[in-house]
Amino acid sequence: MRRALALIACLLPLLAWAHKPSDSYLSLTAEGGGLDGRWDIALRDLEYALGLDADGDGAITWGELRRRHEQVAGYALARLAVKVNGRPCALRVVRQQVDQHSDGAYAVLEFRAECQPGEPREIAVGYRLFFDLDPTHRGLLHLASGSWSRTAVLAPDRAEQSFTVTEEGWLPALLAYGREGVWHIWIGIDHVLFLLSLLLPAVLTPVAKGWEPAARFRPVFWDVLKVVTAFTVAHSITLSLAALAVVQLPSRLVESAIALSVVLAALNNLRPVFRRGRWTVAFAFGLIHGFGFASVLADLGLPQQTLVPALVGFNLGVEAGQLAVVLVFLPLAHRFRHGWTYRRLVFLGGSALIAAVAAVWLLERALEVRILPG
Repeated sequence: MRRALALIACLLPLLAWAHKPSDSYLSLTAEGGGLDGRWDIALRDLEYALGLDADGDGAITWGELRRRHEQVAGYALARLAVKVNGRPCALRVVRQQVDQHSDGAYAVLEFRAECQPGEPREIAVGYRLFFDLDPTHRGLLHLASGSWSRTAVLAPDRAEQSFTVTEEGWLPALLAYGREGVWHIWIGIDHVLFLLSLLLPAVLTPVAKGWEPAARFRPVFWDVLKVVTAFTVAHSITLSLAALAVVQLPSRLVESAIALSVVLAALNNLRPVFRRGRWTVAFAFGLIHGFGFASVLADLGLPQQTLVPALVGFNLGVEAGQLAVVLVFLPLAHRFRHGWTYRRLVFLGGSALIAAVAAVWLLERALEVRILPG
């Protein structure tokens, strides 16, 4: 029983993370003896840190933000350090505005980094925004100097990073984007819950009155392999097409369809329509999930000089993160498939909980309202 409850504990924390994790978008371009910068920071994060909503009505107006421009600029720049060729640059905000991203409104800080004269050979960035408030926050960085460009993700364990302004081979891009692929499948909770909804019945056998524990592990293994492979192939296709701008879909439509896929996959466990052949469901909805992964990749930015290695690396990272989820879940599920705890509490109860949370996501995304906190 204790181990079975541990399996439930693997599922429950995922349900609490309902919204897109906190990100900001920082762009630096070498220009005329300094760097021109643009920093997009989510208003919801600034509200949490600074309390911008003066009248407490739940909406931050342009007037409320404009009155706090100086404080917002000071707060942000105090948490950013830039060096060129080992020497610090002086940062100065030149304009503030607002822009819309797929997950809401962002304050945009356009700034100038005044550096020592000379061609940039090394650019170093130190980033500490929101790390004291939210350790899951990430800064998505894009650097450019002439034909050279680099992207990186700034995190609490990678808050200070240095970049040599030289043309590099394919391996650094492959490894860097592979690491981010792993991270984004783990924080892409809707993707993980869709996969888990398909894995929950894998250790059970469909019978006339419902489900019974599978007799042997081998059929379970092959069933999971087909499901995971179908999901992988499908989302790799649309991820690549969207990342290369061959096919584009509206973000609101994609995110709503992803939430719907989680609802349907979980409900299928409660009232089975597809008792067998779940790999077809994984493939069909995997095509939609690929567009969701592509939106993450678009935020990271694809370096044109190493576009293919970056795209392949991100795809491989997503698959590695996905495989880690399977390797943790499947042995535990197979071990406890005979017990009441798994069949009633984890399988049926977990599916019902996933369906309920995903239904709320669907309403939020389709109607653009906020129901769950986060």
